[in-house]
Amino acid sequence: MAEVRQDTVRNNLLRLMPANVFEQIRPHLEHVPLSRGFEMSAPLQQPAHAYFPEVGIASIVAESAEGQKAEIGIFGRDGMTPTALVLDAKKDPYSTFMQVEGYGYRMPASLLTELIQRERELQNLLNRYAQAMAVQSAYTSLSNAVHHIDVRLARWILMCHDRTDGDEISLTHEFLSIMLAVRRPSVTTALHVLEGRKFIYSERGVIIVRDRAALEEFARDAYGKYEQEYERLIGPIG
Repeated sequence: MAEVRQDTVRNNLLRLMPANVFEQIRPHLEHVPLSRGFEMSAPLQQPAHAYFPEVGIASIVAESAEGQKAEIGIFGRDGMTPTALVLDAKKDPYSTFMQVEGYGYRMPASLLTELIQRERELQNLLNRYAQAMAVQSAYTSLSNAVHHIDVRLARWILMCHDRTDGDEISLTHEFLSIMLAVRRPSVTTALHVLEGRKFIYSERGVIIVRDRAALEEFARDAYGKYEQEYERLIGPIG
């Protein structure tokens, strides 16, 4: 495998690490495919690896005791998982898996924990990321409570578009229903609304963004708070 260079990695957090820290991590980075549905961490299980995607989109999903699921966060090349390692919590009560396939790097969770404890600049960077994700989760909860499904879908498509090369996003109605915590017929109806307004084009398993600016205007205050916080703390998402 070719040597990993910090100036060519696409994951924001790897790229922004202090050079001396990246050099300690570099020999332990394993380039891995991240297929759709691949589980990066499971509920209440201590993870073996930390993941840093370069391409693709991952979902953080909470599940009730009765099996009801809802997405509480997404990330791609802007982030890593699990943030429990950053916060010295060791494991999370929710699952993280790929919703759009891609690839990225992984490293031993124990090594990342050790470096966070030893390297203050790394700790600060990842703490800022954890703060940004907490903001994303908070505004996802707000949007789920106050916005119509059409607006929530627009927000979610914009967030996926931020983490995608080009305008095509590979998504199924089943995934969308889990992400938005609604039934599949509601997803179909909402897609038809956005398609009818010519914001997107939807076909089986694929959404194509046609008018990004109009989609942002339609989403109004549902979109933007996480993106502003991420840029303030870390830099541009893309």
